[in-house]
Amino acid sequence: MHFALIDASLGTPHAKRNFRRELRATLTIFNANEGEIPPPVADPETAPPAEAGMAPPFDAVVISGSQSSVYHDRPWIAELATWTRGALAADLPILGVCWGHQLLAEVLGGRVEGGDYELGYTQIHQVADDPLFDGIPSPFTAFATHSDHVVELPPGATVLAENEVGVQAFRTDTVYTTQFHPEYDLRTAKAMIESKDLPAHDIQRALQTCTTENVQKAQVATAIFRNFEDQVAAEAEPA
Repeated sequence: MHFALIDASLGTPHAKRNFRRELRATLTIFNANEGEIPPPVADPETAPPAEAGMAPPFDAVVISGSQSSVYHDRPWIAELATWTRGALAADLPILGVCWGHQLLAEVLGGRVEGGDYELGYTQIHQVADDPLFDGIPSPFTAFATHSDHVVELPPGATVLAENEVGVQAFRTDTVYTTQFHPEYDLRTAKAMIESKDLPAHDIQRALQTCTTENVQKAQVATAIFRNFEDQVAAEAEPA
């Protein structure tokens, strides 16, 4: 399989390294904040492929986290949102992680707002059965780092997981999202915590969640990538 990885992070190496490790598919990487956007898949207004008879260039798309907010007025965010609408019109499977989760919520008609930080390893509860979470217990441990939240789901979306902070995963048709980071390793977790402009006691509290036990427990969440790839492969099979 061939996936597009849209790296929306702002110059950090973590997204590329982590997704390369966790995804089995061949990846073509686009640095979105540098203006790299995949070729058009479909016109979001008319829905057919951008060129007659043109098949989507990828089997699926993964959109990473970012230090930006989806509601920031930046050209690359607007361009990526337009491209994503076209990909959705072409029924291209998309997995959005953290910022990608929020971008998909906005593009599909939901709403994202800023709020309190969720930072560190945390517990998450599944609230609906879905193949994306096959093999993952409930509750499970995963790393989260965000201050923006999906406060209004897109029409027709199903919440798959949540915790006391809010929505942690949702699904609509070919769209799958996680607010948490199933791809993070300990190196990334500590680096992201230490990069935050937050009070020292908040940083220390988040670092205290980076225990060997939590890091090991969080490994189960990486099954999301296997499950997403399996879903993409199953949906691509002829009836």
